[in-house]
Amino acid sequence: MKISISGARGIYGKDLDLHESYRLSSLFGSYLKQSKNKKIKCLVARDTRVSGDIIKKIVKSSLMEQDIDVYDLSISPTPIVFRESKKFDGSIIITASHNPFDWNGLKFIIDGRGIFENELYELLSTHTMFPIMSYGISRNFLSNYENDILELIQKLKEVNSYNNKRIGIDAGGGAACGYANNILKNIGHIVYDVNGNKGIFSRGPDPTVDDLLQLKSIVNSNDLDYGFAFDLDGDRLVVVNRNGEKLNSDITLLLCIANMLYNFRAKEFVTSIDTSVSIQNFVKNHGCYLTYSKVGEANVVQKMIEKNANAGGEGSSAGFIMPNFNMCRDAILASVLISTINKKILKECFEISDNYSQIRTKIQIDSKLQKTILEKLYDEFKKDSTEINTLDGIKIIIDENSWILFRISNTEHVLRISIESTNNEIYTLYRNVNERIMKLHDQIK
Repeated sequence: MKISISGARGIYGKDLDLHESYRLSSLFGSYLKQSKNKKIKCLVARDTRVSGDIIKKIVKSSLMEQDIDVYDLSISPTPIVFRESKKFDGSIIITASHNPFDWNGLKFIIDGRGIFENELYELLSTHTMFPIMSYGISRNFLSNYENDILELIQKLKEVNSYNNKRIGIDAGGGAACGYANNILKNIGHIVYDVNGNKGIFSRGPDPTVDDLLQLKSIVNSNDLDYGFAFDLDGDRLVVVNRNGEKLNSDITLLLCIANMLYNFRAKEFVTSIDTSVSIQNFVKNHGCYLTYSKVGEANVVQKMIEKNANAGGEGSSAGFIMPNFNMCRDAILASVLISTINKKILKECFEISDNYSQIRTKIQIDSKLQKTILEKLYDEFKKDSTEINTLDGIKIIIDENSWILFRISNTEHVLRISIESTNNEIYTLYRNVNERIMKLHDQIK
């Protein structure tokens, strides 16, 4: 099981069992009680994984046992839970996001945002508290997210009219089923539905690695403007263009940032360190500012709060964040923003992003070897660099167009490798990096 600021994730019944679900949610409940020192109200929701229902029952009972009142949002996308969590002391989402179907997890929210690193350490060292004769209650809760986002887009339409689009939606049987469809219809688009039944999975949980053949087919056969695919908990978005081609995650984030810059007058942005240099160039070309953060939604949000940023996100996951609306990656909001971009903004975004290519991959690595291999990689690639950034892992900056990032994953037992360069150089650079990593890995095993 992997425990980080992204939450606890593991294979259900193996390393994430009901005992661990009970223990971790109990710790979270006690942490809330001790840090806030008042009667606690906690929001609970889940995605559509089969194991989600039984884990949610365990989570709710562990909280109620500590005299915490529980508000049940049932099956809901992660962005909706984050938006509504501002009304509560804390929230727990039972989800493993884009991980395989046999995984599940717990994601902890405080004050409308994910927990920070220092809060995670405090949470894990908390002593569980149990009252003697007092128990919390459970109530169902309804979200106002759809009305909130429609109000936001109405303001956009007042300053920037947009043409209605024809859009395919593939929620993959996940928690976003129905929500994205309704919102896009209500802002005037014509929507075609794919995989729209909650809990019925006809593709993988992660649209970034799935072929999305059904979505591509419906886009092509119906001459649609876009196809939007969501992961199981609705915080990751993949865009299919009108030619039936998947856009990479960095251009998806760039389109959202461009909308914010042009139509919401955003000036200050934060992106994770593994984000394309095209976004940095775009922001600077418009006289705006971009700061890098460590990878991870909570890390991006923490830096956004520090810099009072208007928007940003993670290029690797197309995870767009607009902190004044939601303190998390919000794929539903991202789909709305992209669907309302005009042709001029689209053209500018593609002209700058088409110069670059990215390759993101990972290798399995024993946790005992993680520190050693990072040290070896630093020494191995130092001679290739003009600058080395150690904000998160090791980022080897080769020149203004090319970089390599090595970092240990927050959610899996893997070494993540991100590479960016110009289209002509990317595969040569990737082969060189891959050969050298494999050689180092073999040496230290």
